Amino acid sequence: MELWQKQLSQSAVKVKDLPFIPESDEYRKKLEEVGENYPIRINSYFLEQIKSPNDPLWKQVVPTLEELDDFVQEDLISDPLNEEGDMPVPELVHRYPDRVLLMINNQCPIVCRFCTRKRKIGFPGIVTRETLRQGIDYIRNHPEIRDVIMSGGDPLLVPDKELDRILGELRSIPHLEIIRIGTRVPGTLPARITENLCSILKKYHPLYFNMHFNHPSELTPEVEKACAMLADIGIPLGSQTVLLKGVNDDSATMKALMQKLLKNRIKPYYIYQADMTEGTDHLRTSVQKGLDIMKDLMGHTSGMAVPYYVIDAPGGGGKVRLLPNSVIEHTEEEVVITNYEGKVFRYSQRNWNNGSSNGSNKSTPQNQDMCQLPA
Repeated sequence: MELWQKQLSQSAVKVKDLPFIPESDEYRKKLEEVGENYPIRINSYFLEQIKSPNDPLWKQVVPTLEELDDFVQEDLISDPLNEEGDMPVPELVHRYPDRVLLMINNQCPIVCRFCTRKRKIGFPGIVTRETLRQGIDYIRNHPEIRDVIMSGGDPLLVPDKELDRILGELRSIPHLEIIRIGTRVPGTLPARITENLCSILKKYHPLYFNMHFNHPSELTPEVEKACAMLADIGIPLGSQTVLLKGVNDDSATMKALMQKLLKNRIKPYYIYQADMTEGTDHLRTSVQKGLDIMKDLMGHTSGMAVPYYVIDAPGGGGKVRLLPNSVIEHTEEEVVITNYEGKVFRYSQRNWNNGSSNGSNKSTPQNQDMCQLPA
């Protein structure tokens, strides 16, 4: 048994296994009810990283009684993004014209309490070899599909031999150009990134990783080593972050996370507004909070460290990018904008070639200032 398999087998899956839980029998009984509605799993590696009750890692994986009380719109709670409505075959989501999401399994190294797929994760018999066959056949029979995201669950919990088989089948499809793997394994079970796994992955370029990090403390030395192994075999690494109350909903934490990701050759890609999933209201922030964080990031750190802030529109509308309001006024003559410092600038929209400016092609002082904005 490899180390990662041992760590997985030693996961906390019962209330009695959880750290920092009050001794009250009544409290534990209610918490067991939470676990019955939505499974618990914290592998032993990640469990060791939790230092205190209610720390940023604890809040992501340890159930609370608030999960029983949280409520969102009834027609959205079980499948907030309406993935089932965009499944032409089981466990394959075809929402965008040229790409699909293929669910490889429904098991994860940790079970996040805010997961948008709570209806599936940890329950048996959902993703099977037959659903995989149907999904791959669907991709093979639809030449408009050039990009597949392998998701779940977590694809990297699939055994090496099976993962090799799946990647091989996908790469044999002529019109499929890009394979992406959506995974939280490198940050939550880093021992899974082995030399053998890397030798398999290396065969199937162009291959991209969409990883998931929510707090700087997740990037331990073990995680940094695992990510370096992936980067060293030529896999571009990106990170998606969920905005969570009490975890990363302040600008200093988010800035530290983005900078630490970039230092480890991981490009910050998305900050997600948390989905409207049952039992997660206590972890969701306002959208304004996300906009404020984005405003504090832009201009105050490298542009490479600034991700997109998105809402995955409820009901299946897809990802919508949100930006702080930087346009004050927009007319045919000019656009009035504000920068990260709150300074106001005017950008002329006059046609300089038709003589409307008396033939002058000189920049105004405002334009000169704009050219000095940081990258």
